[in-house]
This record gives sequence, C-alpha cells and structure tokens, in this order.
Amino acid sequence: MQETKMGKTKKDYFTDHQTDLARYAKALGHPVRIAILQLLNSQSCCFHGDMAEELPIAKSTLSQHLNELKDAGLIQGTITPPTVKYCINRKNWLIAKTLMNGLLK
Repeated sequence: MQETKMGKTKKDYFTDHQTDLARYAKALGHPVRIAILQLLNSQSCCFHGDMAEELPIAKSTLSQHLNELKDAGLIQGTITPPTVKYCINRKNWLIAKTLMNGLLK
C-alpha cells in the first residue's frame, strides 16, 4: 500500500463500506454483467450453458463476466461436472443493495 503523509496509507482514509461499495460497483460496471444478474435474479439458479444460449456473447466471454461477479461476491457457483450452476449470493446481494441505497439517497 502506498504511504501518504504522516505514515497513513490510502486505505486508512476509506471505510470498509466505501471499499465494498466500490467492489460491487465495479462488478456492475458492464451491461453483460447487469444482464447476467437480472437473469439470475429472475430465477433460483441457472446453468452456464443456459446463460450462454440466452445472452449474445461467447461462452469464454460469459465465463469472464461470471468470474468478475463471483469475485465481487454477488453470485456463487456450484460445480457438478460437466456443468456449473450459478445463483445470486443473497447475503451479498442484500449488502450491495443496502450500500447502493445509502449512496443514492
């Protein structure tokens, strides 16, 4: 972490809520990821292959977007070879919603 004046790091100036909100906002920063979240939020879970048929993108591109959402904690996946099933991580979804609402009020 980069040092600033008086020995504090940049991280010392930002709250955990700000850091979490930024992580969620970054994950929401692409229309494909928004479409994925809308699709997953409209049903309990969805298989990778089904999403690939639903969305107009290559499977490899879909995987990259799913990884970004998973890294942010907004979705979770269950691997049952040869398939992967994804669903919304409801706990983190609620946290993200609360943080966004706090920002936008």
